[in-house]
Order: sequence, then structure tokens, then C-alpha cells
Amino acid sequence: MTVLVWITEDSWAACVDAAGALAPATEDVTLLHVTDAAALDAAHGAFTGLLGRTGADPETQLAAMAETAASELLDAAADRLGRPCQRLRRLGRPEHEVVTAAQGAALLVVAREGAVAGPKSLGKAARFVVDHATCPVLLIWAGPVLAGPPPPPKPPHGERPPHGRHPHREDPGPPQPFE
Repeated sequence: MTVLVWITEDSWAACVDAAGALAPATEDVTLLHVTDAAALDAAHGAFTGLLGRTGADPETQLAAMAETAASELLDAAADRLGRPCQRLRRLGRPEHEVVTAAQGAALLVVAREGAVAGPKSLGKAARFVVDHATCPVLLIWAGPVLAGPPPPPKPPHGERPPHGRHPHREDPGPPQPFE
């Protein structure tokens, strides 16, 4: 089985550290980087939309730059891991590519986005991966975690509290057994 580590520009070090600390020596580790095809498609679309313009399509240059950046990031991650690993590069929608690559994995390591606890700590792509991965997912923080949002305030006097409880009725307590 394989431990798959999703490598992104913002959180790669924390993901690699978690995999290095938690993956047994008997497990293979695969480092995965996904280049979002939307940026390349946008550059190509902008170029083709400018009728009458000449020159090279920027998609080719951007693809080469993205490939170089992905290789450098995977090399740095492999060096930090300090053990043999596979390196996997994919092109496409990151959330779909990660879910596809995670099929059959023993564990998928994913970092939360941002540094504030709460419901917004998972971005769209990470939420999709957590919801659709068919293997266990380890969510880690990429950096120090700040306090989350405060709990919601209590309703002012006279307003109905949540969960249908009336503020002026006594709680009947637990149900009594039938006699």
C-alpha cells in the first residue's frame, strides 16, 4: 500500500513532515503535485481570442514553467522526506486528480488551507478531496493555528433559542419509563 502526499506550493513542507513522521517504513510514499490546467487553458484562450495577434502561444511557455516548478517542488519535498519515494505529476483539476491518484492508497495526506480554525479551513479543492477520497485522509495544519471564530452569541431575552426550546418552559427532563 502507498501513502500519498498531496504537495502544494503553500503546504508541502508540513505534509511531507507528517508523512515522514507517520508513515511506517514498510509503506511506499508517493509525492503528488497537480498543475491546474485552468491557468494554461486561460492563457491559450486569451491568446486565441486576440484575433490578428502574432507570436507564440503563451500556453506552451506557461506549461514549461509549470513543469519546471513542479519538478523543483517535488525534488525539495523528496529531499525533506529523506527516504525513497515516488514522484507523480499530474495536469488537470487538482481535486479530481488527487481523488483519482488516491484510489487504492493506504493514506492520503492533505493540508488545510489558512491558519484559522473553523469551517473555512478547508478550501474548495480540499473539501472535494475529503468528501470523495476512497481512502483514509489525514488533514494537517500547514502552520500555526490561530483561535477559531467565537461561538455564536446567545439570543437576546424574548427571542426563541435554537432547537425549538422555549425560554419560559421548564425542561421536562429525561423520559420516564412506562409503569
